[in-house]
Amino acid sequence: MAIRTRITDLLGIERPIVQGGMMWVGRAELASAVSNAGGLGLLTALTQPTPDDLRREIDRCRALTDKPFGVNLTILPSVTPPPYAEYRKAIIESGVTIVETAGHKPQEHVEEFKAHGVKVLHKCTAVRHALSAERIGVDAISIDGFECAGHPGEDDIPGLILIPAAADKLKIPMIASGGFGDGRGLAAALALGADGINMGTRFCATVEAPIHENVKRFLVANDERATNLIFRKFHNTGRVAANSVSDRVVEISNREGAVFEDIRPLVSGAKGRLALETGDLDAGLVWAGQVQGLIHDIPTCRDLLDRIVGDAEAIIRNRLSSFLRD
Repeated sequence: MAIRTRITDLLGIERPIVQGGMMWVGRAELASAVSNAGGLGLLTALTQPTPDDLRREIDRCRALTDKPFGVNLTILPSVTPPPYAEYRKAIIESGVTIVETAGHKPQEHVEEFKAHGVKVLHKCTAVRHALSAERIGVDAISIDGFECAGHPGEDDIPGLILIPAAADKLKIPMIASGGFGDGRGLAAALALGADGINMGTRFCATVEAPIHENVKRFLVANDERATNLIFRKFHNTGRVAANSVSDRVVEISNREGAVFEDIRPLVSGAKGRLALETGDLDAGLVWAGQVQGLIHDIPTCRDLLDRIVGDAEAIIRNRLSSFLRD
């Protein structure tokens, strides 16, 4: 038995599981492993220093898998933004057929991708934003609940409410994101109206994730309480793993009159990359969600997806049906 949904049909994948497009983590090693295991792996465009570097990473991923994979392009407001149009061009010219967009005002990028036959998933944190993305023509939505790592928005709506609320209004396929890490989550997401799940933190604790073993063991050891919400005072909430750096960020942010410049030295992306690559858990932020409490091992991506889909099938076929009475 297999689990077939609108997402598996749309993306040409075997299993309705998408890897999150994580900064510094979404590289060819991980994306290809997820795709080879039947899910959809995603490269993270802005992890690559230049558009040409992204072209090379796409080529490297293609050499590692003959299955579908995609690229995440996150658009963030910035005084000196990256050359988004050049990254977009690199994606299109490299023949990538699936893109996940996220962030600020994606319409220009969505229109250009669609004009070149690229399927677009758009990641968002609110039903109203999902409906806006549907109106501009994206093919599917990835909706991120409050449990997630990264930026859950400012509404604080958990997946148990957000997923069915979105399912009630969207016509296009939807992927549930935030807090997913096992077969119970996949079965629940399908029951709530989603067509698949997106996992970020869970894929960090896999053999193929290109991060230090210390970080992987840190995620396994943590429980569901081991996160901090940062940047809330600045209306750009982010969920990260609790460590000395994020504890310090919260403490400074709570001071009377605190401004972003007070914490800027602690939260740089370069320091977060250093933590992931060296295993020094006090070097910078480690982005992780509440799903840490459901992570108990470091499997290969294939073993993880086999387990998740197998468990979800058993739950749907056996446990749920056992409650039915004539």
